[in-house]
Amino acid sequence: MKLFTKAQHAKLTANGLKQAIVKGTDQEHDFFPVVKLFDPCGGSTWLVTEIDPEDHSIGFGLCDLGMGEPEIGSFSITELEDYSGLLGLGIERDLHFTATKRLSTYAKEARAKGRIEA
Repeated sequence: MKLFTKAQHAKLTANGLKQAIVKGTDQEHDFFPVVKLFDPCGGSTWLVTEIDPEDHSIGFGLCDLGMGEPEIGSFSITELEDYSGLLGLGIERDLHFTATKRLSTYAKEARAKGRIEA
């Protein structure tokens, strides 16, 4: 299953390109999440801000695997696309999600609550 629309993929890649220029400096970007992904039969959620411009199979954002430890980091888009969980359902995109905060704010709140609420 494709997780992103063409427009979302373009935005995520553009964010990845912008971030690559300043990565490792105090000028790193704190983007608004572009996409929210979730496991409809589990507690996993991802707020995605970027795609690696050199490897489009790697995403970046806030990841919550449902174990009370949300963290910012990279993840495999390919693994999420190939995932088949309970009832044979895969990872889905939240069609109604619109980010209202930057990733760092979602992360701070998620760490305090032990889960992403978005």
